[in-house]
Amino acid sequence: MSNIKETLKNVGKHVWELFKASVPAGLMYLCASLILLVLTLKGEKIEWNNTNLLWSIVCCVGGLAYTGLVMWANGGQHYEMLVSGNIKRVTAEKYGSSYKISSHVEAKEYRAWKGFVIGCFLAIGPIITAIIFGCNQEAINAGLSGGALSVVVLICFFVSGWTILPFYYMNSAGIYANYFLSGLLGLLPIAVAGGFYIIGAYARRNKSIRQQEAASKAAAAQAQKEKEKKINYGALPGTKPKKRK
Repeated sequence: MSNIKETLKNVGKHVWELFKASVPAGLMYLCASLILLVLTLKGEKIEWNNTNLLWSIVCCVGGLAYTGLVMWANGGQHYEMLVSGNIKRVTAEKYGSSYKISSHVEAKEYRAWKGFVIGCFLAIGPIITAIIFGCNQEAINAGLSGGALSVVVLICFFVSGWTILPFYYMNSAGIYANYFLSGLLGLLPIAVAGGFYIIGAYARRNKSIRQQEAASKAAAAQAQKEKEKKINYGALPGTKPKKRK
């Protein structure tokens, strides 16, 4: 029973850390949705035009770019945490007690799959929004005059406007677009988060290797310099003492 509790506790720690890692990018998508809503929803008449298309692309690309930047940084940080964890495990195995590293958090250690899990947190909003809109497509296309569904639709605009608003504008302009397809846009953060998380980890690893190689070369050069330093045997630099017979 204690093993089960320990396992659940460990899983909970990992889930919490991954969720926290998804928050910055999640907030960016909220901002992108709000910006898109303000820039495109003007007046009573809703139409799908090149301007709305352009702003939709800009907000989508901006959110994904920020996701890539955040996940690249997370990948590097988690790689460093993995190195710290490996040091603790090696010392524990070799000496019987682990080396104490106060900054080490096991749940933050790098694992290739973690980036994709973080991306899944980012995809929850768009997928739920796609399901809600898809299941109520006829009612939403017919126009909402109030009620619980109107409130839910407004919340979805804020939560995942960057994925659903382009489809909403197309339907409002008479161009049929299946709302379920908007959920496919929600899969983009999974791919971006997972890919850049791995890239960030390998970038930090390569940087560490280059730093170690540079330090080794500098130490070797210094040692060689000390070895080749000539001793001044005589009165003049470079002279050698005469051999005694």
